[in-house]
Amino acid sequence: MAAMKPRTGDGPLEVTKEGRGIVLRMPLEGGGRLVVEMTPEEVRALGEAIDNCEGLS
Repeated sequence: MAAMKPRTGDGPLEVTKEGRGIVLRMPLEGGGRLVVEMTPEEVRALGEAIDNCEGLS
């Protein structure tokens, strides 16, 4: 049986290059982290979509 480790915090938003992909680790409300692996092209498209989001200044 695996040892259970206490959750000490979800940590900061992280983006790292791992192999050929880019890995995004985003803390979520209520605990846990969303982990997404993307290609560099997908990262650029996500950046453009965020930049074009209404309500951001």
